[in-house]
This record gives sequence, structure tokens and C-alpha cells, in this order.
Amino acid sequence: MATVQQWSGEEIKALRQAKRMSQRDFAAHLGVTARMIAKWEAGGKNITPRAVNQEALDTSLNRSDPDTRARFAHLVGDSMVPAAQDQRHAEPIGTSRVRHPRDGSHMVAVEGSVFLSGPSNEPVWLPDYYIDVYPVTNAEYGRFVAATGHHPPRHWAEDGTWPADIADHPVVFVTWTDAAAYAAWVGKSLPTSQQWEKAARGTRGTVYPWGDQPTPAKCNVRENGVGATTAGGCYQSGVSPYGVYDMCGNVWEWCATESRPGRRELKGGAWTSPFNRATPSSFNDAAESMCDDDTGFRCATSAESLQRLLGP
Repeated sequence: MATVQQWSGEEIKALRQAKRMSQRDFAAHLGVTARMIAKWEAGGKNITPRAVNQEALDTSLNRSDPDTRARFAHLVGDSMVPAAQDQRHAEPIGTSRVRHPRDGSHMVAVEGSVFLSGPSNEPVWLPDYYIDVYPVTNAEYGRFVAATGHHPPRHWAEDGTWPADIADHPVVFVTWTDAAAYAAWVGKSLPTSQQWEKAARGTRGTVYPWGDQPTPAKCNVRENGVGATTAGGCYQSGVSPYGVYDMCGNVWEWCATESRPGRRELKGGAWTSPFNRATPSSFNDAAESMCDDDTGFRCATSAESLQRLLGP
């Protein structure tokens, strides 16, 4: 599929016409004002939208059906460039993996761009960041407990050791405060709900990490009858576009985003959840003190912070 090298008012008007939308509807689709659309179209070739809007237009074109793309290509002609030129920078899943120097966890880069967020797929800009490939495990959390004297989860032994058969399973029975304390200890943070969602869905607004097809077998949810947490990486076919695992099911994950005072957002569903609760765009929250057998977390960090730690 071809794409636009540089959006101007002419290409914007062509995309709106190809999608057969009014200026008002197209503005709502992109998340801008109708006045902005009118200004762009009136400016023609002399208008160059900001980067965030260029990304939103790219996303809108990429998600268009083949007939719309064909109409658009006919209208703009030589403004298009071959897709192969754009894809030379694309990386296969997992090639951006690095190990965080403080806890050794695998993290992947999520590039700065617009993504389609929430049930209504609103365009949202996020800068570059890294996120853990897997939820924090019992073994990883155990090192934190041993180093800091932080109280262990309630299902561990009194001496602070975890059951041997779940070392590589997500840690559970952690409050939001516990999760935030671990993240601070390793020099990271909890992801915002939007960072978490982008890492799960990619930029194009797919319903699930693997696409739009509802497939409970691709994740650890109630319908599968596993009845417990599973080790990170078990569900290979459920990986996200960025190579992140367990973004549907296994454990609910704490996010940094405060929904209201004393409550934080949770994402992803759990082994206890019905599949329809595991949709990454769905909203859920809980009191910061909530502590349950199906709730864990993963960490994130800004690209700048990680690059400083990694060095040249």
C-alpha cells in the first residue's frame, strides 16, 4: 500500500473526499476542529499540519478500506510514495528488545506517534517510551523484597520466598503502592493507561493485540479453564504488535493513571476474567489498597531515561 510523503491541505481534502465525509465528520474522526479542517483545505499546498496531525492522517489512511485508498490515490496522484520506501525503517517484532540495566528485565521500544485510543479510537499522541515485555514475576519481585525489606505478598512463605513452581509467573497480591514502590526501586515507573494500551494494540486501533478476531484461546482468561496465572510468554500467538506479552488475560495490571483520588486504572483482564473484560481499550479501576490473586503489574520508562542508563 502506498502512503503520503508529506501531508498538505490538498491531500487532506482528498482523504476526506475519498472517505466521503463532511468537514465536521472528518474533524471528529481525526480529533480536531471543523475550523481546522476548513483552514487546511483552504490553504492547499501551502499548509503543512503539525507532526501529531500528520501521524493521525497516516493512521486514518492506513485504516481505510481498499476502495477508499483507491479513490484517494486517484485524487492525489504523485503525492504518493511506494510503501516499500516507508517500510525500510520497520522492525520485526522483538528486534527493539533491550535489557534494563538495573533489573535485567526485557523491554521493548514503543516509538512516539499517534495511536487510536479507547473504545471510540480517539487519536492520541505519545512520545517514545519503553515497556516491559512481560509482567513483573515473583522472582523479580523477590529480589526487591530481599533488598528493601518490603513486605512480601501474602501467598509467599513467611521468610519471603515464593513457591518454586511460580517463579516466572506474574507476582500477585500486590497493591498499587507495592507496584509503584517496586518501579521506583528499579528506576522505572508504572505505565500510564494510554502507554499500556498503545503497547497492547499498536497504532491502528485493533481490538486485541493480535487483531480484531475475538479468540479467547490466545490468552489466559476464564473461558480457558486454566484457573491460575501462567508464566510469561506462554501465549505466543497473543503477542502485541510491539512484541509485548499477556496484554489480554493472566493478571490485571496496575497503571499510573489516577481515575479519581485514591483509585488507579487497571488494564488487561486476568485469568479470573471473562474474555469480554480483557479488551485492552476497556476501562477498569480499583482502590490503591486493593490486593488480589489476579492483579499484578509491569513497568515502563521514558526513552531518554533508559538511553542515559544504557550509555552510548
